[in-house]
Amino acid sequence: MKTLDWNALDEAARGQALARPAQSRADELRDGVAQIIASVRAGGDGALRELSAKYDRCTLDAIAVDESEFIAAEAALDPALKAAIREAAARIELFHRAAAMQPVSVETAPGVRIERVLRPISRVGLYVPAGSAPLPSTALMLGVPAQIAGCREVVLCSPARADGSCDEAVLYAARLTGVHKVFKLGGAQAIAAMAYGTDSVPKCDKLFGPGNAWVTEAKLQVSSDPEGAAIDMPAGPSEVLVIADADANPVFVAADLLSQAEHGPDSQVILLSPSAALLEKAAVEVERQCAELPRNAIASQALAQSRLILVESLAQAVAVSNRYAPEHLIVQVAAPRELLADVETAGSVFLGQWAPESVGDYCSGSNHVLPTYGYARSYSGVSVASFQKQISVQEVSAEGLRNIGPCTATLAAAEQLEAHRRAVTLRLAALEAMS
Repeated sequence: MKTLDWNALDEAARGQALARPAQSRADELRDGVAQIIASVRAGGDGALRELSAKYDRCTLDAIAVDESEFIAAEAALDPALKAAIREAAARIELFHRAAAMQPVSVETAPGVRIERVLRPISRVGLYVPAGSAPLPSTALMLGVPAQIAGCREVVLCSPARADGSCDEAVLYAARLTGVHKVFKLGGAQAIAAMAYGTDSVPKCDKLFGPGNAWVTEAKLQVSSDPEGAAIDMPAGPSEVLVIADADANPVFVAADLLSQAEHGPDSQVILLSPSAALLEKAAVEVERQCAELPRNAIASQALAQSRLILVESLAQAVAVSNRYAPEHLIVQVAAPRELLADVETAGSVFLGQWAPESVGDYCSGSNHVLPTYGYARSYSGVSVASFQKQISVQEVSAEGLRNIGPCTATLAAAEQLEAHRRAVTLRLAALEAMS
């Protein structure tokens, strides 16, 4: 990892220091994804089988997971793992129910009642990656809020293994959270299937979940097509930024950096500290711990594009973090909550030395499907609200129209929208005639 002194850098160098690894939206990727989407739209289930054979190297007799596979998956899982999945699901549900939006009803003038009612998105599609490792935790993070929101139909796609089966833990988590249908599909073809529908896969209104560059590009393409589907958020590779003071434990700091670096070679980790000694200790510890990881080759590639940055103060560290807008922000300082008020941009924040990012990934109760690649400046992580629509309702009595009608007519006239004005004044005249 490269060590930099923030205050010795000019503006251009600072921008370069916080630059993400180049997120591939090259013409080759864009065109490749477009071809896959077109193939699925034209060829349906047959195209899905061909693409699964090509990219996932598996032969699919049936695209959908049947009941016997769910039963076999549950029977095959270690009881301790099933218990952990249930425990995590319960905490995720507890937090997401508490954080869910509530209906609102307000009288804004006598006789004028305005409401916000909540309705679930009818059919949603969840994508659970399983490239280098299956992610049953993502099935929980998407399935639980969809269940709380009350979506009429929840569809999940996850890549099949070479033998044509899905990961048992993913299937167990899907069934636990009330997912209605699971399909053995991965990559851009899974996104295309859920966005446009095939004979087997129903067309979904909105798609959720992380994925590789092909999945991300497919989500962006279908979301820009009126005939496609909305998406939860644009996203890039996983990332973490750690703010640590001189007294932070370098072992913990290094472990947190590596927990994201092992996600993939295009992941990025950044450490900010006003202590040069802490940066040096953390660098040594990262190298030591990385060598012990089963995925050390992947982590090493990610570390090659990561940074250790010396800042003059914790306040400056927060300012730099806000500029970067990390997916995960870990604050390992003596008084972490004192910095929270100044944190403006982050997908999820972890306060103190006993709050590793890993707990948020699995079972603290928050959601781990978060905006990355700087999108935390304008997007939030997945929540129950992500699976709902907010509908406003207005109920106006005769008294209410008398109270707000003149205001409406004046504003409509100012905008030269005469039909708008008359829709009000004709009613006011009728009320006047009745009185």
